[in-house]
Amino acid sequence: MAYDFARIEEKWQTFWEREGVFHVEAGGDRPKFYCLEMFPYPSGALHMGHLRNYSIGDLMARFLMMRGFNVLHPMGFDAFGLPAENAAIKYGVHPNDWTLSNIDHMTEQLKQMGCSYDWRRSVATCRPDYYRWTQWLFLQLYKAGLAYRRQAPVNWCDSCATVLANEQVVDGGHCWRCGTAVKKKSLTQWFLKITDYAQELLDDLDDLPGWPERVRIMQRHWIGRSEGVRLSFGLDGGDETIETFTTRIDTIYGVTFVALAAEHPLVQKLIDRSPDGRAMADFVASVTQKSEIERTAVGGEKEGLFTGFYAVSPVDGRRVPIYIANYILMDYGTGAIMGVPAHDERDFDFARKYGIPVIAVIRPADGPVPDGETMAVAFTEDGVQCNSGVFDGLPSAEALPRMALWFEERGWGKREINFRLRDWLLSRQRYWGAPIPIVYCDDCGMVPVPEEELPLQLPLDLLVSETTRNPLTTSDDWRKTTCPRCGRPALRETDTMDTFICSSWYFLRFASPFTDEAPFLKADTDYWMAVDQYIGGIEHACLHLIYARFFTKALADLGYLTVREPFSNLLTQGMVIKDGAKMSKSLGNVVDPNEIIKKYGADTARLFILFASPPEKDLDWSEQGVEGAHRFLRRVWRLVEDNLDRLLSAVSDPVAMGDLVCAERRSLKRKIHETIQSVTRDIDVERQFNTALARLMELTNALTAFRATDDVDGRLFREGVEVLLLCLSPVAPHLCEELWQMVGHETCLARESWPGVDSSALVVDGVTVVFQENGKLRERLQFPAGLSKEELEKRVLSDERVRARLEGRSVVKVIAVPDRLVNVVVRG
Repeated sequence: MAYDFARIEEKWQTFWEREGVFHVEAGGDRPKFYCLEMFPYPSGALHMGHLRNYSIGDLMARFLMMRGFNVLHPMGFDAFGLPAENAAIKYGVHPNDWTLSNIDHMTEQLKQMGCSYDWRRSVATCRPDYYRWTQWLFLQLYKAGLAYRRQAPVNWCDSCATVLANEQVVDGGHCWRCGTAVKKKSLTQWFLKITDYAQELLDDLDDLPGWPERVRIMQRHWIGRSEGVRLSFGLDGGDETIETFTTRIDTIYGVTFVALAAEHPLVQKLIDRSPDGRAMADFVASVTQKSEIERTAVGGEKEGLFTGFYAVSPVDGRRVPIYIANYILMDYGTGAIMGVPAHDERDFDFARKYGIPVIAVIRPADGPVPDGETMAVAFTEDGVQCNSGVFDGLPSAEALPRMALWFEERGWGKREINFRLRDWLLSRQRYWGAPIPIVYCDDCGMVPVPEEELPLQLPLDLLVSETTRNPLTTSDDWRKTTCPRCGRPALRETDTMDTFICSSWYFLRFASPFTDEAPFLKADTDYWMAVDQYIGGIEHACLHLIYARFFTKALADLGYLTVREPFSNLLTQGMVIKDGAKMSKSLGNVVDPNEIIKKYGADTARLFILFASPPEKDLDWSEQGVEGAHRFLRRVWRLVEDNLDRLLSAVSDPVAMGDLVCAERRSLKRKIHETIQSVTRDIDVERQFNTALARLMELTNALTAFRATDDVDGRLFREGVEVLLLCLSPVAPHLCEELWQMVGHETCLARESWPGVDSSALVVDGVTVVFQENGKLRERLQFPAGLSKEELEKRVLSDERVRARLEGRSVVKVIAVPDRLVNVVVRG
């Protein structure tokens, strides 16, 4: 029979679904394992990045099922967001119709891949039965003071016509979705107080050893903890004060200017009081149009404007000029800095450009006080205090904490900790998202929608267009309502929630999808959480992964969860590369997974993806590699088909090592069980699936070369074939199920146990000593096993047979591998 992958794959996909093979429930005696891939946006079709992600997850899930775990392996769709609106505008369809159609199509594709999902648990975040609970969770955060509304300068994308969270501004100040340059805009928006959890988010990274260090570093940097002193500079001639935060209070005596962010509230007051207010206003307008990344880029041009006003230093009463500077941001710290050009590179560049004095207050430990007029660069290293009053002569590292305490004791400042992380901006001025369940009443103010009235449904009779990006704002039928508190006329909030809200808790719904009484039942999450293995792209390191961690911690504090971290282990798979670049529609180098599956089958696609590269590395797409994977599967097919009579006549009972007296048979037995041991370790511990497959290919070669001559040989051959099918099945499940049935089994291979290792088969009979002389093999000798490397080398070189071989020759090197091989290289 030919290897008819299309027939085989359809057959087993139908069987798995009909029999509910992958349905799972909480409880029982088996240990649990929660295996989860980041769920996709329903963009219309799977791409190769999806295929790689899900192939990795499915291998892990199937492997762990066979290892005796109660495995939860769900799938759903992150279905709100801008792409649906953009498609609606482009194609003239409703976002809901476009999204649900894509969900149906991608579900069918995932089933064609043979993924072991419990489809009963599937969720789509755009469905009311899901976002009802997104809204409910928002209200719990609101009641706890973790959701609030305020006016703030926000990131605005003109193309998407919506605000963006800081984490969604990428690549030098551009929108993460469309690439448009982001602007600053002042709007009243909804935020979540993720900063309340900044320290815990930072500290708990140390408790995630199963995460890639690269991701943990990225999160530490994004959270950005800094210890310092908050201090106030008085406004000379005014009642206002300027709050600043510094991590270098040891440089306070070197302050020669104060710089404000263009958005600082004092700036407008200074504009109003200044005769040059028009010039100041123009400068502010030009600065605020630039992105944060442009303004803070290392090496970027420092631009400023002297306001004509002065601040008063709290430490010595000196008057220092106040500037507006482009590299100061309102969102970080206090929006104002004390400028110490002698000891800060940015301040130094700024001072040199605008002729501001430079005063050194720290000198090198083994050098003189730097001359502020001739310094070529800022001195930013530790040193010794100078020009610093009573602290002169102290090492700066010692002076720093002492000066912080000294400042605090005199009431000039307060020690505090700051974070780079800012509260999560969740409002979006778009239609296709979960409505924010708040109404605005002239008498009662902001009023939550009563929980029993949830979900507050998104009206599906509104259309999105280029001119009406958010039709909720113009639909009086939807916008106008009554106040839940007083019954008078009120208005609904027309902003919708950031789609990252939906993905911040979806893993909890997967654990408990069948209840309509709550977003999840604590008994279910207590059993399944945390996720034991999470798989997805590193691009979400400072977006989804931080948000999901925050949600988990907040819900734990509110009593809804026990765990405080959502994902115990994280695998970030590499990209799929073709022609030297990431696969992308814009580059025209996309490979359609449907075409690969149609031509070669899903098992081939899975095998190639898992074999071509370690999971965390980029994968270079290769048509030849796909063909090679298909050839290997055909070899496995032929191995069984060509020996089917022998396999069916042999008993499915492993042969004991003691019953094998022939070296060739013992070698095959050893190869079978070395393969089990190595493949188990490669998958379970190393997560190196490509090396596991290489070992299975070696076993296939050994089985193909083996010639059985009696019943014992037949049993050994069948043992090897069954081990091959069992270990290969998480990668190529359809083929292996079919062959498992062909060799006489009536059970479902997916429900079989992973093979165990016969430790007696791993005992090596002896050590082979190989002599190489001038590059040619001259002789082999056998030595007993069980010796250390040093003992083995000494034993070999003192042996009479070896000494006879070495007579008249020089030893170039000896390579000893205990219990395996000694390679003696000689020169004649």
